[in-house]
Amino acid sequence: MHIESHEMDLSTIIILLLIAEAVLWMVLHRRRLPKPYHDRTCQGKGWRNTFPTSPKKDIREFLSVFVEAFAFSQAQKLKLNPGDPILQIYRTLYPHKWMPDSLELETLAMGIEAKYGFSLESIWHAQLTLGELFQATQRVRAP
Repeated sequence: MHIESHEMDLSTIIILLLIAEAVLWMVLHRRRLPKPYHDRTCQGKGWRNTFPTSPKKDIREFLSVFVEAFAFSQAQKLKLNPGDPILQIYRTLYPHKWMPDSLELETLAMGIEAKYGFSLESIWHAQLTLGELFQATQRVRAP
């Protein structure tokens, strides 16, 4: 009986180590934007063309909230385009519905609420783009 208990403990430890290794691998390999976003040039011009009256600072702050929620590198935030659907970015990370995620959308919702004071749920739809979300943050900031 004592030997079976020991074997079960050892198998539990092995499983936990494998899970920890998988999580570590995901964290280390998800610092970059996924393809095709990573391979893009800077999309700053697209943001300026779409939102000509918005200060660059506002655009960069918004993109910082987004990349932080998805654990992407801050250095690559301007590779994202205002026309990029949020759910499409999410699906590049998790192409299969059975894949466990790291709560990126929930983290984004909390970040938007904390920074801009409104609920992401209130404007959410499956094709919501980064530009649409940014526009909503600007309406909240408008005097």
